[in-house]
Amino acid sequence: MDKKEAYQEKLEAQFKLLKAKIDEMAAKADKMKAEAKMDYLKGIDALRAKQEDAKRKMKELTASGGEAYKDLKAGVDSALFDLKKAVESALSKFK
Repeated sequence: MDKKEAYQEKLEAQFKLLKAKIDEMAAKADKMKAEAKMDYLKGIDALRAKQEDAKRKMKELTASGGEAYKDLKAGVDSALFDLKKAVESALSKFK
């Protein structure tokens, strides 16, 4: 396994973990009362948008090679970092 494959596997594992946390929050929303549920769902929608952005960038990275890979790597790292921070913030806010 080369560095690119190892890096992509690491990214995929991080992405799956964050997706599971978002899915868990969405499941909790089903048990909330209407007003709290609306706020919670708005936060989840924002997380899903960040999740889709990270997923798109990961796909671009997977399809890239050479110099493009190096250029895209920073964008993917940034997108996953943003998603992770947003998930952590949402989890602390809505516990």
